[in-house]
Amino acid sequence: MAKRAKPSAKAVDIADSYAVRLMQHLVVPTFVIDPRRRVVIWNRACERLTGVAAAEVIGTTKHWQAFYETRRPCLADLVALDRPEQLPEYYSEYAARGHNGLGFSAENWCVMPKLGSQLYLAIDAGPIHDEAGHLIAVVETLRDLTDQKRAETALKELATKDGLTGLSNRRAFDQMLMTEWARAQRTQKPMALLFVDVDHFKLFNDRHGHQSGDECLRAVADVVSRHAVRPLDLASRYGGEEFALILPDLDCDSACAIADDIRRAVMALAIAHGAVGAGEHVTLSVGVASHIPGEADGNPDRLLGAADEALYAAKRLGRNRVICAERILAEFAGLGREAAPVPGRMARKSA
Repeated sequence: MAKRAKPSAKAVDIADSYAVRLMQHLVVPTFVIDPRRRVVIWNRACERLTGVAAAEVIGTTKHWQAFYETRRPCLADLVALDRPEQLPEYYSEYAARGHNGLGFSAENWCVMPKLGSQLYLAIDAGPIHDEAGHLIAVVETLRDLTDQKRAETALKELATKDGLTGLSNRRAFDQMLMTEWARAQRTQKPMALLFVDVDHFKLFNDRHGHQSGDECLRAVADVVSRHAVRPLDLASRYGGEEFALILPDLDCDSACAIADDIRRAVMALAIAHGAVGAGEHVTLSVGVASHIPGEADGNPDRLLGAADEALYAAKRLGRNRVICAERILAEFAGLGREAAPVPGRMARKSA
């Protein structure tokens, strides 16, 4: 069998030159780094995407400056270094396509310093090897998915937000409750739950109308949301005139202090009520429970039930008050009521 003739040096040079020109004119933003991670190609589409001219990065390792404010590896760098284990450290979505020369894929938000705005980019980076298997370059291509990502985020927010108040809805509450309950089991730290109910709300609606009722709920929701200040706190509309507040890592005393702040803040709004059987202004009843879940606590039903019972006790004891589940009997005894378990409504269950 005749041996295939090797291409001449001139033919190779022509092919290389053609490949470079082709890459320069690709509509897909693309850049290429060498094994020492210096930029050798930065095409025109990449200039348009990043606002960074090729002359600023060619021959340097400063390509990261086009995407981030502080130094960190780009996806092409991780391919060149063969470090798939670092993908989760730098990218929210990622995939290592194996050690067979296929490279990595990833997605994340980039701050784009030259543009002054963030872009959500889908990134692919793959190695190029010579005939001996040695790495000679890494090619990174970029796709702008910002509009799609923002639309996806907006849809997720619609699915988890209450339309009237803007708080998280029941679905989001159930999901966060389960997540934080599992975390509390791992960390063995307390988890607090507040049920906040607008007193005599049906009478308010009957007297002032449903439009005023909606305005009242929005005002209460604003107060409740202002007390969900930490990253893992969650304020939600549980249903009707009832709100719930998840407060991880808080004991009952700390949670009760927050509950009373909420109650006082709504009183300070001085929303006129005046219906027969109600007070002059809108008030709240709040039930509070806190628990460190043990191994036997498979779900948060115990916490839900305790907060619900505390809320019911607050209603039974005259409304406009905060009751902690740990002190229900003491509260009843202090008011001369029968020191017996408070009959509750149908037990709440976790989703």
